[in-house]
Amino acid sequence: MAERKIVVPGESIISGEDYLPGNGTRREDEDIIASKFGLVDISDRLIKVIPLSGRYVPRRGNTIIGQIVDYNMKGWMIDFGNTSKGFLPVSEVPWYINKNELLEHFDFGDVIVAKVDSVGGRGIDLTIKVKGCGKVEEGILIDINPHKVPRVIGKEGSMITTVKEMSGCTITVGQNGVIWLKGDDIESELKAKKIIEFISENSYVDGLTEKVKEFAEGLGKSKSKKTEKAEESEEKPAKKEKI
Repeated sequence: MAERKIVVPGESIISGEDYLPGNGTRREDEDIIASKFGLVDISDRLIKVIPLSGRYVPRRGNTIIGQIVDYNMKGWMIDFGNTSKGFLPVSEVPWYINKNELLEHFDFGDVIVAKVDSVGGRGIDLTIKVKGCGKVEEGILIDINPHKVPRVIGKEGSMITTVKEMSGCTITVGQNGVIWLKGDDIESELKAKKIIEFISENSYVDGLTEKVKEFAEGLGKSKSKKTEKAEESEEKPAKKEKI
């Protein structure tokens, strides 16, 4: 069953005792039944449904991108699109902070990249003591359905690597559906935005990687400033030495 298909709750995906139900599925007699609306994913014997709708549920280790909406003497409250806010303690910032000067470091409205450190009864704790985390500066932010994020990332990061190569942008993907794009110019960032929106809109399509490459090539090639400088230096004739 190579082709991925969309299923709805209660729909039979496949029959046979050789298959095992995974996330978003259940077994009824010999059938594996979908319990969520989404895209079927089959890995060996394991059958899963990748959700295409619903709210984001944070898990430890997830990367999220959110906005500072409040603070107290112990840290900052972060809105990242969940019913509960995340909390970034002062102790989870990798530099010394005077507790009377919190807003000098992160102010209301600032956007940050953080990791989910823990999820429990007391709330969702965040940390930025991880490479790639911190305040978002420059670039643009886009929002997609959080359940389309796995398709944007791809298996072992293959899809997002393709987007980076085709656009020349640095890209940080939040599992909450917020994506930060940073390029050498606005054209590169807008190209990356269009490619990601194309992936999101066609997340159910089989053979998506090749279609994404064709779409990106149709937008034209983006070059980073480093690449352009390297090409310019190659084109310049070498200076003749004086004899």
